[in-house]
Amino acid sequence: MHAIDGIQGALQERVFAFLSALPSDDPAQPEVERIDTHANVVFLAGTKAYKVKRAVTFPFLDYSTLARREAACKRELIYNSRHAANLYLDAVPITETPAGGLELGGPGPVVEWAVKMNRFDTSQQLDHIAAHHRLPAALIDALADMMVQAHDAAEPRAADGFYHELETYLAQNKAAFADHPDLFPPAEAAHLAQAAENRLASLRELILKRGDQGLIRLCHGDAHMRNIVLIDDEPVLFDAVEFSDAIATGDVLYDLAYLLMDLWEHDQKPAANRIFNRYLDKSHRAEDADGLAALPFYLMMRAAIRAKISASSAAVQADPEEKTRQQKDARAYFELALSCLEPSEPTLIGLGGLSGTGKTTLAYGLAPSLGRVPGARVLRTDVERKARLGLADTEPAPMDAYSRAASDAVYDAVCDQARRILAAGHSALFDAVFADEAERAHAETLAGAAEASFCGLWLTAPKKVMIARVENRFGDASDATRDVIDLQSTYDVGRMTWTPVDASGTPEDTLQKARAALSKCGVVQSP
Repeated sequence: MHAIDGIQGALQERVFAFLSALPSDDPAQPEVERIDTHANVVFLAGTKAYKVKRAVTFPFLDYSTLARREAACKRELIYNSRHAANLYLDAVPITETPAGGLELGGPGPVVEWAVKMNRFDTSQQLDHIAAHHRLPAALIDALADMMVQAHDAAEPRAADGFYHELETYLAQNKAAFADHPDLFPPAEAAHLAQAAENRLASLRELILKRGDQGLIRLCHGDAHMRNIVLIDDEPVLFDAVEFSDAIATGDVLYDLAYLLMDLWEHDQKPAANRIFNRYLDKSHRAEDADGLAALPFYLMMRAAIRAKISASSAAVQADPEEKTRQQKDARAYFELALSCLEPSEPTLIGLGGLSGTGKTTLAYGLAPSLGRVPGARVLRTDVERKARLGLADTEPAPMDAYSRAASDAVYDAVCDQARRILAAGHSALFDAVFADEAERAHAETLAGAAEASFCGLWLTAPKKVMIARVENRFGDASDATRDVIDLQSTYDVGRMTWTPVDASGTPEDTLQKARAALSKCGVVQSP
């Protein structure tokens, strides 16, 4: 960060004092609350919030002049109207009065600019919620929907510019880490820098190809947990990157990676894995299976950027307790960045069993502990069937969707996805009935062809348990009924070589039995 001149610094302090003394329009919130970040200062006054750009320059932004800060405030309104139009109200000038005081939007000379917003309950920011609760499934799915919708609306951009920016970020990260050797030991920082450079070079052709596929877009650019808030119980993205189109431009998986990384670092691993899976299910782009080869690099980059931002924030933080917290965050993000580039051998887990044995519940229970961040890809024939028909997960499919030809096409499509995911170095769980011995053998074969390890689990439960489960199931892609279970119960599954798992108990009981079976199979699982 470059220091600002004394005149601008003194003027901004005067502005900050003025905003700190604004009258409240809400008796329940009479005091003005100030929030400092590395690039902004926000004042919460009654039902409104005022955000001022600090007169600072970083390698990635320049707010050094009043004109630049005015432009940034106005761009922030435009960029955030895509995601949070109800939060952002106006860009307002802070002007000088004839008596030498300050006012909002007066006729006098403009001394500063602020973004005026509707205030929201900060306890409803995702980072606050995640700090105190496990995120519920409904919210997790809504977060995945939010990211899909944001990316669907984003404009395509050229990939070569994005690739060049990634090279620039690596150089900036290296310099930033060198500025804080107390937080980022030089040997570790050097290792990360070299590993990252090597990985990016290996990804060049893939990134350019994703540009040709229209998957490099002008995204939100900063979609971590602190920039998501629940409004009327729905997640809303705010504080998009307005100061640089280059920074906001990226692979849609790079944009998604910020949220996944942040959830993972804050010990919300099941949420990160489910959002990862639901995002890929809902966007339903076959190209993203190949794109997973870039995801570890993208996650590393997001963690490294968060590490250097936390370090920079700590450097200017006056509150000792907050300074310590930000330093701890910097170190945690840095360690995550290192781990994202560690080698990881892919594994394919086959999950078979009749309807109602709990395959999907088990798949999502196992997935966060398998493979690299953010855990294994869960592939379901039920989800693929609905996606191919253009149906929502919970919409029933017509009977002809379950014909032999239609079912074979669904199975082949999931096999293709599994093959590509494994080739990208990512682990996967293949959730299907797998009543056909040939299908089970084929799953093992495709894992071997990708040089991935394989373990097959066959779930069993009494028929009455399976029927009770499907009859009480809601909000899921499966269309199984009592009649389906009656039919499946007549199947001859042939020679069973997969490890049987008793799934008659609770989901936790089944999860522990499955973990033990995978361990005997040699599958590495994280805690």
